[in-house]
Amino acid sequence: MTKLTLYHANPSRSSIVLWMLEELGQPYDIHPLSLKNGENREPQYLAVNPMGKVPALRHGDAVITEAGAICCYLADEFPEAHLNIPVGDPRRGPYLKWLFFSPSCIEPAMLERAFPRKEPVGRSTAGFGDFDTVMDVLGQATGAAAPWLLGERFTAADVLVGSTLRWGMLFRLIPERPEFAAYVARLTDRPAFKRAAGLDAQA
Repeated sequence: MTKLTLYHANPSRSSIVLWMLEELGQPYDIHPLSLKNGENREPQYLAVNPMGKVPALRHGDAVITEAGAICCYLADEFPEAHLNIPVGDPRRGPYLKWLFFSPSCIEPAMLERAFPRKEPVGRSTAGFGDFDTVMDVLGQATGAAAPWLLGERFTAADVLVGSTLRWGMLFRLIPERPEFAAYVARLTDRPAFKRAAGLDAQA
């Protein structure tokens, strides 16, 4: 079996992929990096990810970076885990939308709110639109989740959206709406999440 290796630092976005790997149920190795000591900026790691960021995942000869791309890759590469919606299924479109909604809408919206610019970016210019709309769309989706974004099937999209929601509420960058809190509570009760959190606590 081709080895999976996660380049990981805690705390960071690579915790998203750590959780995803636990959901996947495949063996993997962790290559720890210290952001504090600048190991992510050393030549050895820059050869893996020139951006000097984590996460990065090595799978045989393939190297994948960016949390959303890694989760999408893993879900498609290991369909037996049922973490994706396959091509041809009409739910594939909504699945992909939510899979990338986190890094392209939720995260930039909350960071824009946390670190406001002197001159706000116009709604038509910002890729995420505006903070309130992102929160309302997310609130409708999590409020309707039954129990997950795609219904009864838990997917990689829940890993991405749930991780960002949890982080945003933890640092009070996202309002703790009842629908957000209930959705995140269901996610953090998953055994795979608890295992990943345990591994992070040991790091």
